[in-house]
Amino acid sequence: MSQSPQHPANFTRYVWLVYLGALFFPPAFDPTADALDWLVAAALIAGFLPIYAATFRTRNDRQTLILIASLAVLALAGSLVNSGASVFVIYAAAAAGGLYPTRRAVAVLTALVGVVAVMILISPDPTSWRLGTFVSALVFTMVVGATSIFDAERGRASKRLLRADEEIERLATIAERERIARDLHDLLGHTLSVVVLKSELAARLVRADPEQAAAEITDIERIGRKALGEVRAAVAGYRARGLGAELDGACVALRAAGLDVEVHADPTDLRPEQESALAMALREAVTNVVRHARAERAAISITTAGSQVRLRVTDDGRGPSGQTGFGITGMHERIAALGGLVEVGGAKGLDDHGTVVEVTLPVAQPGGHRVRARTVGGR
Repeated sequence: MSQSPQHPANFTRYVWLVYLGALFFPPAFDPTADALDWLVAAALIAGFLPIYAATFRTRNDRQTLILIASLAVLALAGSLVNSGASVFVIYAAAAAGGLYPTRRAVAVLTALVGVVAVMILISPDPTSWRLGTFVSALVFTMVVGATSIFDAERGRASKRLLRADEEIERLATIAERERIARDLHDLLGHTLSVVVLKSELAARLVRADPEQAAAEITDIERIGRKALGEVRAAVAGYRARGLGAELDGACVALRAAGLDVEVHADPTDLRPEQESALAMALREAVTNVVRHARAERAAISITTAGSQVRLRVTDDGRGPSGQTGFGITGMHERIAALGGLVEVGGAKGLDDHGTVVEVTLPVAQPGGHRVRARTVGGR
């Protein structure tokens, strides 16, 4: 009887019935007992079993309290003719452990201890062995009740942990979906912008310069195939191509949009996840220049200063709009997860207008991927 009857194993509830043998002790050890005493013991058991069975079916505290009270009354009345009836209080104490909150279970258990004390006081035959029965019932009521309360509280704690685990799993799923959404946005948004620009250029050239138009269409096919490969790589777990390749792609995209481009990159040692995040940031920044800046010139620099590597993308376009898009938000989250910082503001140095996106990351320990240095100018 160490478990709360609210959640016992099916076979355990039947094992507990062995304690009903206490009802047969008085007629068995009383030399004056007759057949009526045995019939009283059987009648008490018959009255107990339906109440006991009901404690396993109830699903609310109000019904449980009624059943506990019924067991207490049966025990109190039965103790007047059979001291073994005090065992019913032990079953009631086991049922009380499932009450919630815990203070209610403790209060009911205290009341049940009081019921056993009353039995001792009103016992019509206070012989030593009868008093021993009541004292045993008193001790077992406290022990079984306390154990039942502990088990019930442990079960509730396990359920809370399970719910917490489910919530963590749900949040992790949401975070993964958001990560996939950011990556798809970064991977496809940039490429599709280039495809649109080159398609518009090919449409303008199709009559004036068919050969150049055909070259642009061939380039569109190449870019599309490359994008398909990048998506497949992302699905396989590779979130971005290398930073060096991304610099090349940025130059192609900006020049296709008609911008003069200057690129400078210092050699840097980056961990794979840092290089991936910086490449994604570069792609998002360049995509925003192509789509929204209406710029004529752009500059990209990757420099190492002290313990930090800094990516800077500057244009001479119309400047920040003041609104943060999905791509910039994703960039902030990705870089912040690596202990870095993203700053977006008005540009200086290109006619003192435009936009500058600056991404700062801690420099990795030696052994990362080295990005080659370059300086590129012109269209």
